[in-house]
Amino acid sequence: MDVDALAALVPDGAQLALVPDNSLSPGAFARALVRRGVRGLRLVGVPVSGYATDLLIGAGCVAEIETSAVTLGEAGMAPRFTAALAAGKLRVTDATCPAMHTRLQAAEKGVPFMPLRGVLGSDLVAHRPDWKIIDNPYQAGDPILLLPALSPEFAAFHAAMADEDGNVWVGRRRELATLAHASQRSLVTVERTVRGNMLEDERLAPGVIAGVYVSATAVAEHGAWPIGLLDEYGYDADHVALYAKLARSDEGFAEYCARFVNAQVARAAE
Repeated sequence: MDVDALAALVPDGAQLALVPDNSLSPGAFARALVRRGVRGLRLVGVPVSGYATDLLIGAGCVAEIETSAVTLGEAGMAPRFTAALAAGKLRVTDATCPAMHTRLQAAEKGVPFMPLRGVLGSDLVAHRPDWKIIDNPYQAGDPILLLPALSPEFAAFHAAMADEDGNVWVGRRRELATLAHASQRSLVTVERTVRGNMLEDERLAPGVIAGVYVSATAVAEHGAWPIGLLDEYGYDADHVALYAKLARSDEGFAEYCARFVNAQVARAAE
């Protein structure tokens, strides 16, 4: 299927996990969701959020988000996230990076919770009634924090390639394997498809997520753009800076969408 058909698999109100800009961000998929006009998404930043998340928030696609941060990195704050938060249009559940990874690891392992120590003593615990502090059953007077497992309804990311058996290659970004294992459905855009089974290739297999954990794929060339993809292409700092500038206002964001989202502008045509 194409990327718009892939985006059509996500219903209104769905819980959708998105990866940060330093991972394999699904830029083309996020733009397809905007074109589809999806509403009421409950986003999960794994463990933080970036361009794709800010774009979806600006387009009115998001009702709530759980994440450790939303940022455009060197391009500054995420402008549409900041505006929506200030206007009271977005519900935000705060977390930490280790907490988000720990919750996904619990779901991956099929256990209802996992312990974590580092968050203890922070103000965050008081604002998360779903996080429980108990005494270490193996050592008296040693409190430990329990975090509930997190199994997102959907996860989306971009990969370099998929093969005929539905396996996808993510290279060294092995945290995406945990995300795929933990999520109920994984939707993956790829640069290209290749013949054969990558799990049978000793060089490729360590960077492969097995097709049993991948619900659907779509070919989207430069599908991570303007974010970079492994050794395939680099981060487009100029474009992200342009987005950050335009997205400071409603009018600028509308202009951005008209130029780069609604018209399905490819990187090569920018």
